[in-house]
Amino acid sequence: MLKAAYEIWPATLFCGVLLFGVEVLLAFVLPTFQGQFSDALLQIDFIQTLVGAMLGVDIASRLGPEVFAALPWVHPVVLALVWAHAIQCCTRMPAGEIDRGTADITLTLNVTRWEILRSETATWILAGLIVLVLGLTGNEIGWRFAPAERRPDLARTLIVFANLCCVYLAVGGLSWLASVLSDRRGPAILVVFVILLSSLLLNFVAQFWDFAKHISFLGILDYYRPLFILRDGKVPWDDMSVLLGLATAAFAKPLVISVLLWLLVWRRRTLLATVLTGLAATAAAALIAGPGSYLDWAKALLGGTRFAVPFAGNHGVTA
Repeated sequence: MLKAAYEIWPATLFCGVLLFGVEVLLAFVLPTFQGQFSDALLQIDFIQTLVGAMLGVDIASRLGPEVFAALPWVHPVVLALVWAHAIQCCTRMPAGEIDRGTADITLTLNVTRWEILRSETATWILAGLIVLVLGLTGNEIGWRFAPAERRPDLARTLIVFANLCCVYLAVGGLSWLASVLSDRRGPAILVVFVILLSSLLLNFVAQFWDFAKHISFLGILDYYRPLFILRDGKVPWDDMSVLLGLATAAFAKPLVISVLLWLLVWRRRTLLATVLTGLAATAAAALIAGPGSYLDWAKALLGGTRFAVPFAGNHGVTA
């Protein structure tokens, strides 16, 4: 765990401090623009479409001050920093170790695969929490300079923060999946980057293209809507369950097929649908992915042996 912390602390410090500064700046500057926009201007169809594309939502009702409170949470720089940290942390093992030629040393230490996985996961989640909390702190500090009537409610901001944490976990899970399926870190990062870029593009064009709107549920950002949270104050349980389900499935490789089936059949319904469909499709996932691969990964998660279980496909090391 100390090894993992030593290797990711520079990225954590860089992303956390930069995210803190960006959130302070956006939360400080946007109230100025809010004062310059009249209510009548915000109701113009073109303005609504433009703002909806920026926020990735279909705005069919009046725009209020929550628009400016939501922008710091969906700004491309903010998303890029959050995603970059998750990718950086979660492609270290095993793709990063194999790429650097240190996998033999790491995987032959006197620890089980489960202990390696557990320490890497704990370090990643702790580092990610530090980065996200710095972003939340920066957002709150920035809004302190705005008039009290324009500040977003802290309780609703915390819901947005929780939703962003789920997005972070989903991106991290995808990065873990790409890492265990690759023996080079570069291709693993590229795959996740393409997925996230496609999600961002799909989220944008869905406001203008009906076909993109119909398939927008396939993008991660379709389950991250700070505007609606800040406006309605409701916890998006369905959206968060989808993101957490994706994170769990991608982290535990054999469950990916289950979640893909659930997305195609149920799309985003309730958490109960997620659980039931995941359980029902686990057997199918084992058959499609291959019983051997499924059982090997399960053994790795359970720490059944110290060195005999391959960590990533054919790239395992046997002591």
